[in-house]
Amino acid sequence: TRAIQGGELEIPVVFLELISENMYRYSKLLNRVRVRNVPGEARQTIAGTVPEAVWTEMCGAINELTFVFNQITLDGYKVAGYVPVCNSLLEDTVSNLDLASWIVEMLSESIGLAEDKAILYGKGSASHMPLGIVTRLAQDSQPDGYPANAPAWVDYSDTNIKKIDGTSLTGAEFWAQLAMAAGNTFTRYNRGEQFWAMNSKTYATLKSKLITFTATGDVVANLFGTLPVINGNIDVLEFMPDGDIVGGYGDLYLWADRRAMAIDSSEHVQFIQDNTVFRGKARADGAPIIPGAFVAININNAEVTTAMDFAADTANDADLTELAVGDETLSPGTFDPDVTTYTLSAAANASDKIEATPAQAGAEAAISYG
Repeated sequence: TRAIQGGELEIPVVFLELISENMYRYSKLLNRVRVRNVPGEARQTIAGTVPEAVWTEMCGAINELTFVFNQITLDGYKVAGYVPVCNSLLEDTVSNLDLASWIVEMLSESIGLAEDKAILYGKGSASHMPLGIVTRLAQDSQPDGYPANAPAWVDYSDTNIKKIDGTSLTGAEFWAQLAMAAGNTFTRYNRGEQFWAMNSKTYATLKSKLITFTATGDVVANLFGTLPVINGNIDVLEFMPDGDIVGGYGDLYLWADRRAMAIDSSEHVQFIQDNTVFRGKARADGAPIIPGAFVAININNAEVTTAMDFAADTANDADLTELAVGDETLSPGTFDPDVTTYTLSAAANASDKIEATPAQAGAEAAISYG
C-alpha cells in the first residue's frame, strides 16, 4: 500500500505463494505431522482400538465388530510478531520489493521456529499454545479437565522417556541401546514414517558413533539425514538441548491449522515514529493424539529436558512487580504477581497513595474503587 511505483501488488499477490511455501520451509516439523485445515474450534474424531475380525465358516453369518471412536478438542491460538521498519530505509532502498521479500523470509522463519518448538515442547491450552510431544510424555498424572470422550489417559513418563549412556557405549552396543529406547514408539495406529528431531551437536555425536574405515583407509560415517538401524528422517532443530532426541510417528500428532500464515503491513501503527510495521501471524493448535507413538531419549546419560522456555508474551503481560498502599501493611505481606487479592491490616487513611508498578516498562496501571 506504499506510494511506490509498481509496488501496489507487493505483499498480497507477488508473495502469496512464497508465504505459503515458507510455512513448510521454515517449520520443519509441519512436514512430519498430520495437518488439518479447520474453520474454528475443532472436535476431531480419531479411531479407538481396532478390534480383530472374526474367522468363520465360508457360508456362516458375519460377526459384528465394535469400533470405538474418541475425540479431542483443538482450539486456534495465535502465533505472531511484527517488525517496524524505518520509512527512510524503505525510501532509500533501491528495490522496495527486495526489502519486502527479506521481511517475509524473516517473519516466516520466526513463526516456523515457534511452531516447531510448540510441536515438541508446547505447554498446552493454559499457556495459549499447542500441547507438545515431550510435555505430554512427561505428564505423570491425568491433568484436570481431561475430556471424557478423549482416548484413555496413560502415563508414559517412565516407558517413553529414556536415557542411555552414550558417553561410554560405542559401536553396535550403543546402537542396540538406542534401538531399544526408540522401540517404545510401538503403536497399533501408525500409518506413516518416523522422524527424529535433535540439534546439530547431537547429530554430530551420532555420526561419531558410526565412523568406520574402508579397506582403502577412507573414513566413513553412514549418517545422511536418516537414522540408521532405527530408520526415520532426521530434523535438526538448534533450540533442542544437547543429547536429546525426540521422535516417533509424526502422523499421530494432529496440527489443526485454523488460519495459514499471513503477512501484511501498515504505515499507521507507528506513524509518529515514522515507521512502517510488517506483521506476520498464524492461528493453530495441536496435540499428540496417540502419545505412545513418540519417545524422548537422551544419549548422554542425562535426564531428558521436558520443559522449554518460550518467548515472553510481553504485549499482553498485565503483571505487577510491586503494590503498595501508603505505609499500610498488606496481607499477604509479600507481593506475588500471581496473587491478585490483598487486604489491609488496618483501616486505610484517606491520604494513602496506591502505587502499582507494572512488570512491563511503559505500561499503565489503572486504579478504580467503589
